[in-house]
Amino acid sequence: MASISDFTIIGSGINGLLTARQLVNTGATVTIYEKNQLGQESSWAGGGILLPLYPWRQDHAITELVTHSIKLYPTLNEELLRQTGIDPEWIASGLLITRNPDIQQANAWCQNNDIPYYPGTIEQLAPFHTEPLDPIWLPSVAQARNPRLLKALIYDLKSKNVVFKESNALQEIQISNNRIHSITTSVEKTPVNHLILTTGAWTGDLWEVLFGAINTTSPEIFPVKGQMLLFDAKPDTLTHMILDDDRYLIPRRDGKILAGSTVEKQGFNKKITADAKQQLSSFAINLFPALADFPIINHWAGIRPGTQHGIPYIDKHPEIENLSINAGHFRNGLVMAPASAQLLTDLILGQPTTIDPAPYRL
Repeated sequence: MASISDFTIIGSGINGLLTARQLVNTGATVTIYEKNQLGQESSWAGGGILLPLYPWRQDHAITELVTHSIKLYPTLNEELLRQTGIDPEWIASGLLITRNPDIQQANAWCQNNDIPYYPGTIEQLAPFHTEPLDPIWLPSVAQARNPRLLKALIYDLKSKNVVFKESNALQEIQISNNRIHSITTSVEKTPVNHLILTTGAWTGDLWEVLFGAINTTSPEIFPVKGQMLLFDAKPDTLTHMILDDDRYLIPRRDGKILAGSTVEKQGFNKKITADAKQQLSSFAINLFPALADFPIINHWAGIRPGTQHGIPYIDKHPEIENLSINAGHFRNGLVMAPASAQLLTDLILGQPTTIDPAPYRL
C-alpha cells in the first residue's frame, strides 16, 4: 500500500511549487494535484517583474513579502540553474517609471527598503514617446521568465520525489472533528495528512464547494483577467523594463518584448480579445516606436487571484487543524512567492517567522 504524503498541495502555480520546495527541503513528502496542466494558469501568464507596480502605493503587508522575496530570488535562481540546467532568467534589468506624481512617497519607499533609485535621465527617456513626470530609475529591479522558472521548479521537485497528479481536480473533502481525513478528486479518493490550498483565483469558488455546507472561516478571492502581447524583437532593442502609467514593456534575454497588461473582471473567461490586442499594441508602439518594426507573435490571457487590497491569505486554518492556504496574491504572485512559501512553512512547522503573519490570516 502506498504511503500517504506528509502534505497534499492543491494547485501547481508558483506558490504551490515553492511551498512544496520549502517543505521538501525540510525532509517532508509532498503530492501536488493540478486540475489542468502544471503551472499553466496565472503564474505562467504574468510578466515576471519582481516588484509590484508602484510599490509605494501598496499595503505594507505586500512590501514585507516583496522585500523578503527579492532577497531570496538570486539564490533560488542559482540553485535551480545548477540543479536542473534550466535557466529561469533572473535578470536585474532595471525598471524605468516614467510618471510619478507621488515622487516623494516613491523616494521615501525606496530609501526605507534599500532599493537604489535615481532620477530618470533625458538619455534614458529619449527612445520613448511619453510625457515624463519626475521619472525614476530603479536599476536593481529584476525580472524572471515565468515559464522557465516554473519549468525549473517542476523539474527540481520531480528530482526530489514530489508526486505530481495533473488533470486531477479536487471535488470533495471528507471532514470530521475539525480534521480532513481524505479528499475526492476527479480521478481518485485518497487519504491526506495535511491539505494546502494554493489554488489562486479558483480558491473562492472551490472553498464554497468544499466547505459551503459547514460554517467556517473562508477567504474572499475573486478572478481578475489579464491579457498580454509578445513582440518578436531582436536582442538589445530594449535593455530595461519600462512602466508608463499602468502598462509596461519587459525585454527578455533573447530580445522578445512583452507588453502588458489589461485588468478585467470577467469571471473565469480566458478568451483573448481583438480590443485588448489593439489597446496593448497601440500602447506599446506609441510608447516605444521601435516596436513598429517587429511582429506580434503571441497574445494570451491569464486569471489573477484578486483580494480586496491585494494581500494574500497565508495561514493555517483557525478551525480545521490540518488545512492551510497560500493564495490571493493578485498581480504579485511571482514577486511575493518565495517569502509566502517560507512564511507558510514556518507556520505549519511551528517555527519562528521572519515576517509578522497577522496581516495574512484568514
